[in-house]
Amino acid sequence: MNEAIIQLDHIGITFHQKKHTIEAVKDVSVSIKQGDVYGIVGYSGAGKSTLVRVINLLQIPNEGKITIDNDVTFEKGAVQLSNQELRQKRRDIGMIFQHFNLMAQKTARENIAFALRHSDLSADQKNQKVSELLELVGLSDRADNYPAQLSGGQKQRVAIARALANDPKILISDEATSALDPKTTKQILTLLQELNRKLNLTIVMITHEMQIVKDICNRVAVMQDGSLIEEGSVLDIFSNPKESLTKDFIKTATGIDEALAKIEEQDFVKNLSAGSVLLQLKYSGSATDEPILNDLYKKYQVTTNILYGNIEILESTPVGEMIIILDGEVSSIEQALSDLKNSDVKVTVLKKGAK
Repeated sequence: MNEAIIQLDHIGITFHQKKHTIEAVKDVSVSIKQGDVYGIVGYSGAGKSTLVRVINLLQIPNEGKITIDNDVTFEKGAVQLSNQELRQKRRDIGMIFQHFNLMAQKTARENIAFALRHSDLSADQKNQKVSELLELVGLSDRADNYPAQLSGGQKQRVAIARALANDPKILISDEATSALDPKTTKQILTLLQELNRKLNLTIVMITHEMQIVKDICNRVAVMQDGSLIEEGSVLDIFSNPKESLTKDFIKTATGIDEALAKIEEQDFVKNLSAGSVLLQLKYSGSATDEPILNDLYKKYQVTTNILYGNIEILESTPVGEMIIILDGEVSSIEQALSDLKNSDVKVTVLKKGAK
């Protein structure tokens, strides 16, 4: 089992501004293992950006302990490393940002090479390294282009290559896909997944979009008002969210809210007939392999009208969601609902037909 490469223990960060005291981070503990793609999700003001500055060793917390790659870096409001050791630790952490932060007057090659200015490599070795990085991110043919000549996705690829120049063990993505269109976002996330696999790179994704977490992460932490309110594997969080904010994020990511709003506007749903019931079903794993709804008809003569269906693959496990109408005798529907629940399907009754 991989050890934690990032360990935050009871981190607290407080800012004092004139007469105001702001608790930006409140007693946050996080363990991120080598090779994880770890998502930290929350809305603006949740404390994500402040936590990033703790992880990349730019912000000393008032409380708690930070361990990066087995070395205690900050503890009890003080730096635990020498200046040289701290600089080296920071070189082990690459950063990519929402707006790329490229230098407009330098080409793609020169932007990447700039990250190697303090490297011990020879000039030839630096050139070789930059060429390898350009190939790694699929931009060998754009080496001599300036940022203004590149698309948003290409700029982010340059930024990723620059972040990898010093062979970091950790890559932090701070809302790095927020300025990109959906297609380009998918391409960048695919690239990050490839880098995670090829380089055993630990990636920390800071985002306000649960869709990003769903597409790339294996673990996720949800933050609200400076506190960590929920944490776990992506499969567990999506299958069984505990907190209302987490549920809201997931509804947005799966599109269920939008689908349900449209369904509820349909006349036949507004005027649901007697003996009918509108249900939301959530299921995962082996439950997705069974013809459950077909069996309900065979056993109880209960008919099913599927209004919405979606299946995702999370951590190689299918996770599904449906909105359906069951129609039949009241006693038969009760038996059908009992069967569904016994089949490890989470059932929410949304509406019952008028008697």
